[in-house]
Amino acid sequence: MTPRRRTTPGGRIFSRSVAFAALAGYSAWLVLPMLWVAYSSLKGDDAIFRDAFALPSLGSLHTENYTRAWNGAHFGEYFLNSVLVTGTSVALIVALGSTAAYALSRFSHPVGRILFGVIVAGLTIPAQLAVIPLFFELRSLGLLNSRTGLILVYTANGLPFAIFILAGFFRLLPRSLYEAAVVDGCGEFAAFWRVLLPLATPGLVTVAIFQFIGVWKEYFYAFMLVSGDLQGTARTVPLGLANLSIAAEYRSEYGMLFAGIILVTLPILIVYVALQRQIVRGIAAGALKG
Repeated sequence: MTPRRRTTPGGRIFSRSVAFAALAGYSAWLVLPMLWVAYSSLKGDDAIFRDAFALPSLGSLHTENYTRAWNGAHFGEYFLNSVLVTGTSVALIVALGSTAAYALSRFSHPVGRILFGVIVAGLTIPAQLAVIPLFFELRSLGLLNSRTGLILVYTANGLPFAIFILAGFFRLLPRSLYEAAVVDGCGEFAAFWRVLLPLATPGLVTVAIFQFIGVWKEYFYAFMLVSGDLQGTARTVPLGLANLSIAAEYRSEYGMLFAGIILVTLPILIVYVALQRQIVRGIAAGALKG
């Protein structure tokens, strides 16, 4: 039997220092560009071109960049569309994903196992392969260039991930809880709603957060399915940001462009900072249960 090697205190300190330096460098690589965009959104275009990395002077903060992006670039309308599309899509994904995951994980049946494998296989299909059939299908249903069509696409696209994550939570819940609920007079749906679903709360929160981030910043489906909406009733903030970047390139309005980037990114940062403990708890619980 080979003796186990012992790590010296100096070796542990060195490995931790290397890991800390790598993580610090990666964090700086991610954070510093966002800080530059944030303070550049408060500068005028001439100041950005004259000295791109200089901090803005406190006496001349160009807060009108945000007003111009919100009103002039129609970010207010796009923001409302994104809130409606993202909120409805996430609610449908969590509701349908939890019920489907419960049924597929708690009731053993050969057809159920095959169906679960087919659903999980949806995670491997690139979005580019499905967009052309989706385009013609939505057009035939009259849902092209509409929020409803975009919600249906996002819901269908998010269900495989939700079912895959939530099935792991439901599968390892003790069956005695279900049996006790039935003995107490609960039906199938009541046992699911009152007993088993609350125990899967970490998984529900994890799915909701990841789907919110994914739907909020999604651009490809939005561009292919609602870019023909000339009145802007279905366009989302990623499309608005793309239009703003094209306008900024030709009119040199980079302060307004940076303000638009902050407006798009800020909701994601707020959700992540507010719910980061739930994200870690849900991922850890899923890893332990898996």
